[in-house]
Amino acid sequence: MIRLDRTQLLEYAGALADLLADTVNGGASVGFLAPLDRAQALAWWEERAADVAAGRLAVWAAHDGDRVLGTVSLAFPAKPNGRHRAELVKLMVHRDARGRGLGRGLLTTAEGAAAEAGITLLHLDTETGSPAEQLYRSAGWTAIGAIPDYAASPDGELRPTTIYYKRVPATALTR
Repeated sequence: MIRLDRTQLLEYAGALADLLADTVNGGASVGFLAPLDRAQALAWWEERAADVAAGRLAVWAAHDGDRVLGTVSLAFPAKPNGRHRAELVKLMVHRDARGRGLGRGLLTTAEGAAAEAGITLLHLDTETGSPAEQLYRSAGWTAIGAIPDYAASPDGELRPTTIYYKRVPATALTR
């Protein structure tokens, strides 16, 4: 897994777009409706480059050559009183690569990077009842509740989302 800087994100944008389209078109709720075409997915990833360059977003990719098999990101808040926390966003694994521990590896990578950056609290939301919930629970994340009809699934059905958090052990490093 590599952490992508702005240039690398733009270099991998096409492969990241393919992963995003596969994830959404496979039924995972990550903020988009199906069918998601490659052009829309590519534009979304290219828009993330400025946030990566500014340090507001950290993106990791697991790849096999030019093909991205999975990704995860940490979004850092701009508010001074929130610099101890980050949101885990867009954990995605290509349908062809699932069931091999890649999602757990991406999650572990993001959690480790958060600790190294002085982040002591992570949070995320995921569709209630999704396969991702088992991953988060088994990795020590705590569910704090569900919000009904929070977001539309890729097929347009309103679905609840569950909010999770995880405390990250502090390190000597700070952001």
